[in-house]
Amino acid sequence: MVDTLNLVVITGMSGAGKTVAMQSFEDLGFFCVDNMPPSLLPKFWELVKESGKVTKIALVIDLRSRAFYDQIDEMLANLDNTNFVTTKILFLDASNEELVSRYKETRRAHPLAMEGRLLDGIVKERKLLSEIKNRSQLIINTTDLTPRQLREDIFDNFKSAETNTFHVEVMSFGFKYGVPIDADIVMDVRFLPNPYYVPEFKKLTGMNQAVYDYVMQQPATEDFYERFSSMLHLIMPGYEKEGKTSLTIAIGCTGGQHRSVAITERLGKDLGQHYPVDVSHRDMNKRKETVNRS
Repeated sequence: MVDTLNLVVITGMSGAGKTVAMQSFEDLGFFCVDNMPPSLLPKFWELVKESGKVTKIALVIDLRSRAFYDQIDEMLANLDNTNFVTTKILFLDASNEELVSRYKETRRAHPLAMEGRLLDGIVKERKLLSEIKNRSQLIINTTDLTPRQLREDIFDNFKSAETNTFHVEVMSFGFKYGVPIDADIVMDVRFLPNPYYVPEFKKLTGMNQAVYDYVMQQPATEDFYERFSSMLHLIMPGYEKEGKTSLTIAIGCTGGQHRSVAITERLGKDLGQHYPVDVSHRDMNKRKETVNRS
């Protein structure tokens, strides 16, 4: 059973940025539900409580479900009376002029102006949402905000101390099998001496301590590693600041068995002292004895 659920209700003017907001909450680790009819919420809470695994929920509610909108006040009142849900309402707003401009740019129909003037629909929506806006704990006006700035505002207000939204993937690979298409940074370590040509290492991998030591004890390795590691520590905070949620670093040698595996293992441990890190070896167990030069 879950003791307390942290619920954020995302609402506000259509076109004010609720889609960006929901994506931001997903990156913060929230379980996000878009436009669920309020009548289904009691069953949803039961499922959440029974699972015991969901502690943060972001719920988007807007006038797309206007047939159910009169139930929202009752839903919020019921939540206020529970002892297992802590609720915070985020209201996104923007000027009428900006909302008109956004709708004209996307050529979408406003939910309250399907057959009438766009501005009339916006004015009507603003009036209908006035009460829930007054109940909101946080109002963000997105008139002059870019999607990135809105994301930063949400992170500033809802990111908890234990939430780490930036993680690193470090992987080894063999160039003979192709460069990983999802890599952000690719480093070629084929210039390092190759353990493949040492008979006792040929059929082993960089996971073997003797092979690992052989790679690391080469004079070129330490100089390279210090420079490469320093560069990563210099640029990674910039990636995080720019809003990137993950970074994939791919280390490649010829076959992906020896040098790249050893370097990847060391780099994963070092970066793991500062970031959440996943280490993988894409081609370590692929062997083509006739052409393999890892």
